[in-house]
Amino acid sequence: MDTLPQTLSHAAVAVLTTAAPADKVRLTRAFAAAWREGRIAAVGMARPPDRPARPERPQLLLPRDMPKRRKAQSLAGRVALLHALAHIELNAIDLAWDIVARFQALPDGSPLPRAFYDDWVTVADDEAKHHALLQGRLEAMGSGYGELPAHDGLWQASEATAHDLPARLAVVPMVLEARGLDVTPSMVGSLHKAGDPESGQVLQTIHDEEIGHVAAGRRWFQACADAAGRDAGAWWQELVRTYFKGELKRPFNDVSRGKAGFPMDWYEPLAS
Repeated sequence: MDTLPQTLSHAAVAVLTTAAPADKVRLTRAFAAAWREGRIAAVGMARPPDRPARPERPQLLLPRDMPKRRKAQSLAGRVALLHALAHIELNAIDLAWDIVARFQALPDGSPLPRAFYDDWVTVADDEAKHHALLQGRLEAMGSGYGELPAHDGLWQASEATAHDLPARLAVVPMVLEARGLDVTPSMVGSLHKAGDPESGQVLQTIHDEEIGHVAAGRRWFQACADAAGRDAGAWWQELVRTYFKGELKRPFNDVSRGKAGFPMDWYEPLAS
């Protein structure tokens, strides 16, 4: 792109309306750098699409129609695992940009500060890096993103919370991304056991950086609770019960969640 968007919100919409994953990654990394360096200076306002643009591949299926994944000990199993994670990271890029474009105010009507946008631009940039790392590993294995089917359930959390910033924060970073902290360490171990330390290191990098994403969700949820005069823990539980279809699953990675500032007494009562 020769010219930068006028505002951060227009940059967000440009990414959301870009279908090709490589272009989505490239634009995200360029816009994030421009925001950090002050070449994009204003937040602005631009309406995000209801759904982000998507490439023709992968084929999107209902979760129940997805083929059963093989164990990571086989090459096919590792490819399927990394492909599923690449799909999650692609959605995560769009989720981060959607929150940038969609929300302008705290529950009391006060404008969101620049620090809010700094955090979610950083999240988007990280997710673009993660997708690119996974794509690199898939290519090294003779595959690539789009070669396998993927499920289309990931955007539902965005659609359900499009009207409500506290609900979005409660569900996306503090349920879905926190779940990634719980399950990734065992994946890392499986990949090392399978003789694939390169993929294991990619997943370790993703895990370590996702702690910061959960922390950002926790931080801005607390800001919303303070603005609304609500008890943050009780309100988070109420919103999760309302907008997350399912129960939180044990075991929890209490250590990584703790690094993100996520108290056990918030999520333990909601566990299955």
